[in-house]
Amino acid sequence: MPEENKVVKKGWLDKFLDWLERVCNKLPDSTILFIYLFFIILVLGCILGLLGVSATNVATGEVVKVQNPISTAGLQYFLGNMVSNFTGFAPLGLVITMSLAIGICEEGGLISTLLNDKLRNIPPAILPYVIAFVGTCGNIASDTAMVVIPPIAAVLYIGAGKNPLVGIINGYAGAQAGFSANLMIAGTDSLLQGVTNTNLAAFLGDKIKYEVDVTCNWYFMMASTFLCGAVIGAVCEFVVEKRFGKYQPPEDMEVEMPELRDVTPKEKKGLRVAGLMILVYIAIVVALFFLGPLGKSYALKKDMDLAASIAAYHADGVMVKQIFGSNMLYTTEFVGSVLLKNLIPVLFLLFMVAGLSYAFTAGTFKKSKDVSKAMTHQMQLMGSYVAFCFFAGQFTGMFNYTKLATCLAIGGADLLDAIGFTGFGMLVAVILVTGLINLFVPSGSAKWAILAPVFVPMLMLLGYHPGFIQLIYRLGDSPTNAFTPLSPYLWVQLSLIQRKYDKNCGIGTLASGLFPIGIVLQVAWIIFLGLWMLLKLPIGPGVTSALPAELAAVLGVK
Repeated sequence: MPEENKVVKKGWLDKFLDWLERVCNKLPDSTILFIYLFFIILVLGCILGLLGVSATNVATGEVVKVQNPISTAGLQYFLGNMVSNFTGFAPLGLVITMSLAIGICEEGGLISTLLNDKLRNIPPAILPYVIAFVGTCGNIASDTAMVVIPPIAAVLYIGAGKNPLVGIINGYAGAQAGFSANLMIAGTDSLLQGVTNTNLAAFLGDKIKYEVDVTCNWYFMMASTFLCGAVIGAVCEFVVEKRFGKYQPPEDMEVEMPELRDVTPKEKKGLRVAGLMILVYIAIVVALFFLGPLGKSYALKKDMDLAASIAAYHADGVMVKQIFGSNMLYTTEFVGSVLLKNLIPVLFLLFMVAGLSYAFTAGTFKKSKDVSKAMTHQMQLMGSYVAFCFFAGQFTGMFNYTKLATCLAIGGADLLDAIGFTGFGMLVAVILVTGLINLFVPSGSAKWAILAPVFVPMLMLLGYHPGFIQLIYRLGDSPTNAFTPLSPYLWVQLSLIQRKYDKNCGIGTLASGLFPIGIVLQVAWIIFLGLWMLLKLPIGPGVTSALPAELAAVLGVK
């Protein structure tokens, strides 16, 4: 966009985005989409079931036959499991739980005050990188970051003499394209983990119990936070900002040139109290972990080999102290601990402590009724998500009942193995296909609910860890978030620009700044993954790209 801020004649990119917008607007929303998918599964399952399609599940040694859902047994399954398919849909409880806690922080003003207080007086040279980094970390607050960070970024850009439209693009790209990355365990981790474990249980059956922890992608995603901040910041600095040029308000539009809101002494006191309460809470959690209630302690004989001691603990399921008496050396393990297995309740309490201590100190909450109103408001916003979970749960349940996922996974793994397309190229293909689907189905939970029943077992049979398979999906899921026209938050940013900075701005102008960010980040993330695998680094506590030896032996994977 030229410096005169005139409307530019649409080029091929704008025309492409206009076409994409028209096509995507014809798609139903995610809830209706899953209703359609449910009926597609009914028809497909019926046809393949009558044809007698089957495959051998090496995990159980059984021949898996496609079950006809349009039958007496299928009807009985549906009626008997409709409620449990909904209530047992793993992401439902996890997301609602985290939304309640983070909603308290948002409604109480902690998030906005923290951003206003900490993003002041940043040097212009590092501003794009700081905003991209904060935007990426902002997914800890889920969709809140997509609403809060872009307008603040615009104000910061104006203060630094930069174009506020680029600031909005930067903040939005960080929150959307970098949505999977974070320094902390976020709601995305718990949501995807729940779907992964649901499909693991369906594939492995009752005889094999194995689950991935919520931290299975933590190390890689923690490092990816810095990658996203650097890549998004650099593209904004050297590509997007040059395209948009210096900002000049339209002559026929009164543009308010805002300044950052000063944080009041009462709000600063609220931040100090909230910080203190967080430190106290973390200290209590750490103490409970090392004292035992939240930890997983091994009792090791001092002169006994460490690996043998741990193996004995796992095999017997009892404390080694009962065997070896007082000649012990105690150690606590993070992986498999009560703390790790119940991290969502721990995070829930952390956000509640922070949000409530700030709100009551700053005066945004004055009585308990204010807390109730805040939580009620957050739940009102969850109505469409609950409806989605109901139909996604029915689809997942019926998909698993028909055994289509298992048959497709076994057949797909055999096909990929037969053509020799099983290495890094295949992983890149999975990432790119996921990114393409993301343009039309931006809901992360919706896509993973569709893809996990196929990807998880298929790639496990090729020797990949289920946590790593989840990671591969996430790398394709995030970058195209930045410019998919199906995201309602894209239109929120356009409305913000038209209302405050440039009433003539169109979606193509906005997308033209977001498109290169998503594409460059996707390429950078694939290269980053290749280097990570080359160095054989763990992607999370106790998790690498390779399938665990015990599962590999059961599945017959070499």
